[in-house]
Amino acid sequence: MTTSKSKYTKLIKAYAKNLGFMSCGISKADFLEEEAPRLEQWLNQNHQGKMTYMNNHFDKRLDPRILVPGAKSVVSLLLNYYTNDTQEDPDAPKISKYAFGRDYHSVIKDKLKAFMKYIHSEIGEVDGRVFVDSAPVMDKAWAKKSGLGWIGKNTNLISKKTGSFFFIAELIIDLELEYDHPTTDHCGNCTACIDACPTEALIAPYKIDGSKCISYLTIELKDQIPSEFKGKMDKWVFGCDACQTVCPWNRFSKQNNEASFDSNRELLTLNKKDWEEMTEEVFETLFQNSAVKRTKHEGLKRNIKFISNL
Repeated sequence: MTTSKSKYTKLIKAYAKNLGFMSCGISKADFLEEEAPRLEQWLNQNHQGKMTYMNNHFDKRLDPRILVPGAKSVVSLLLNYYTNDTQEDPDAPKISKYAFGRDYHSVIKDKLKAFMKYIHSEIGEVDGRVFVDSAPVMDKAWAKKSGLGWIGKNTNLISKKTGSFFFIAELIIDLELEYDHPTTDHCGNCTACIDACPTEALIAPYKIDGSKCISYLTIELKDQIPSEFKGKMDKWVFGCDACQTVCPWNRFSKQNNEASFDSNRELLTLNKKDWEEMTEEVFETLFQNSAVKRTKHEGLKRNIKFISNL
């Protein structure tokens, strides 16, 4: 006889697929015991740089039941953003693949709202919250716990089937479900990501000094980029794909089929000069629905100046 737990689990996983998520894993909402000492050490070593928000809500970060009272399950979801598209001018400042299309926050938020609506209509009164980069949730830890991949030496979640070019989102709900089990680590002796990091942010296998990461320097850091990184940015001005590009598991990445992530052709055809002379008006038009908006025009100009020695 099918239990309601089993029935609801199947229902949720099937609808995740229906919404276009590439994977769905479920884990019990509980205290993240393994992550607690690691997070504490990482913060004590100031590897968060000026991301002061990382120091906040330590307890909520490690226990979803504090973040969402009554929480019983964490539903982790992966959405593929990989594309074979590349920027046309090899000399142009570089941006991460995930920013070629529409801002993922709004795309995923819409899907998660539809997901909760579906749960309410099919299952009934289920309480909970949806998350995509919007709260103190340890996305990778939960995705790992629910068997969607392992956390690699580059500190990204990696899946044997699909690599690592995906976004992670969650539903934290007060519904008991059937839980998945973690998978094993498949990095082996490979150190390709550590060797490829332009700023040596990967200080050891599975350890990142966030304050040296190009994604942090180009997006999170609001001050001037420290001069020690001059000549080390490899032309990145918004995010960085270096450690993912060299990862052997990403040979299994497949073109995403999310229309919202279709690359902005105008963006891909910009040459070096276009980037360097970009006005605020062009910035606002070009990046209207893009994640790049986060840097604001001033921030992007600062990044371009830093890599171009203008």
